Amino acid sequence: MSKATEVDVAMIQGLLAEAKGVPRQRKNLNFHEYAGHPCQRLLNAMLPGSYVRPHRHIHENKDEFMIVVSGCMGIVLFDENGAVTLKTKLEEGGPVRAISIPAGVFHTCVALSPTVIFEAKAGPYLPNTADEVAQFAPAEGAPEAADFVRRMEVLLAQV
Repeated sequence: MSKATEVDVAMIQGLLAEAKGVPRQRKNLNFHEYAGHPCQRLLNAMLPGSYVRPHRHIHENKDEFMIVVSGCMGIVLFDENGAVTLKTKLEEGGPVRAISIPAGVFHTCVALSPTVIFEAKAGPYLPNTADEVAQFAPAEGAPEAADFVRRMEVLLAQV
């Protein structure tokens, strides 16, 4: 049996510091031992400006659960054509702290402050396929990605 892991303030701050040092401005820490584990559990640290291309998890039982540990994360859900169906903020100490996103629903995350969330979904880990990334949103690394993030920030300012 593996050793227990405590999530403390030092771990959260360290993960945010690591996110500052990488181009994507986000860093995760997996609690599952291998990619094929049946339950994916991780902390995900994100900094403002990080782009998460809207995506969905189409495999059965791939609902995704997120809870904010530190900071404020905007979550936006979309229909197949890119129309917004839900916008919310997961905020430390705020009225909404967690969300369960059903499999098949396009979604993105927008760090509104340096943020750490806990994520869980069924394993095994599978990289996103072409059917899972939103064609209505720019690819990661595309020049339009920064504009997309800004549009989401404006949208979430209304929440």
